[in-house]
Amino acid sequence: MKTIATAKITTDVPAQAFFERWADMATWPQWNTDTDWVRLDGPFRTGATGRLKPKGGPVTRFVVTSLVPGREFTDVSLLLGARLTFQHLVGADPGGRTTVSVRVTLAGPLAFFWAFALGRGIAKGLDGDLARLEAAARAAGVPA
Repeated sequence: MKTIATAKITTDVPAQAFFERWADMATWPQWNTDTDWVRLDGPFRTGATGRLKPKGGPVTRFVVTSLVPGREFTDVSLLLGARLTFQHLVGADPGGRTTVSVRVTLAGPLAFFWAFALGRGIAKGLDGDLARLEAAARAAGVPA
């Protein structure tokens, strides 16, 4: 497994607000600038499947491999010969503020190809996407 990008923020926005934004996948393009659309096949839960269309790329299937409300959301895009994993961890710092970290990894026999094709773009955009997600979560006004 190869880590291709990481990002982290600390904020006063409650963890629940981030989970509300992640669950509303149709709105992902509002904060994730590399995504044209996302469709979830059922409820937002572990095991859920869906499809997404990255800008300039083919429609890709994904699965929610872990969902622990208030703590973790992990989704895996199923690429040809590789798995692109986005792990989102939410916690609290000693002052009670919310920390959100994202780690993007690639695994599989063609991971080297996908790292070359996608890695730089994902790494370049991840901090901005997380900042826009924070703004969207804040704007949603989910109470603490």
